[in-house]
Amino acid sequence: MQALTSRSKTVERKPMTIWERLYIPAIAKGMSITFGHIFKKKPTINYPEQTRPFSPVFRGLQVLNRDEEGRERCTACGLCAVACPAEAITMEAAERLPGEENLYREEKYAAKYEINMLRCIFCGLCEEACPKDAIYLSETFTAANYSRQSFIYGKKELLIPHPKLQPEAYEKAKGQRVKR
Repeated sequence: MQALTSRSKTVERKPMTIWERLYIPAIAKGMSITFGHIFKKKPTINYPEQTRPFSPVFRGLQVLNRDEEGRERCTACGLCAVACPAEAITMEAAERLPGEENLYREEKYAAKYEINMLRCIFCGLCEEACPKDAIYLSETFTAANYSRQSFIYGKKELLIPHPKLQPEAYEKAKGQRVKR
């Protein structure tokens, strides 16, 4: 059996000069960069009157959509809940009763529809999975709240108001939620 021989190279260090030991060139370079940024003129944004433009791929708060006649588009198929990787969507289906044709588009509807915004990762998979275009991600930020329970949005918060059924609520929400 052959013995393995290692070949190592000896590295010699040269001693540091006095300037290198004091780090003066490095400190001077760092301070010049810092002072260059301090005195640079930057545009000021007065929030909330002014905001920066959204990215074209921005995904905001989810909205449940209505059709042209004001009926809910959601048929409680559950595809959005299945597609959600964070498991943020829960729903319960119910059958439409006689006389409710003006409220719900199909025979089945979502009696309970909730999105936990603390779990949502705004990936948009629920929007892509929906065959009825019932849910989409708007350009609205999620509001700040003080309790965890207030981050669970139900149908009442998510359903977009219809101009014929709720004119004052529609006018209020029109400026907040814009479909891309």
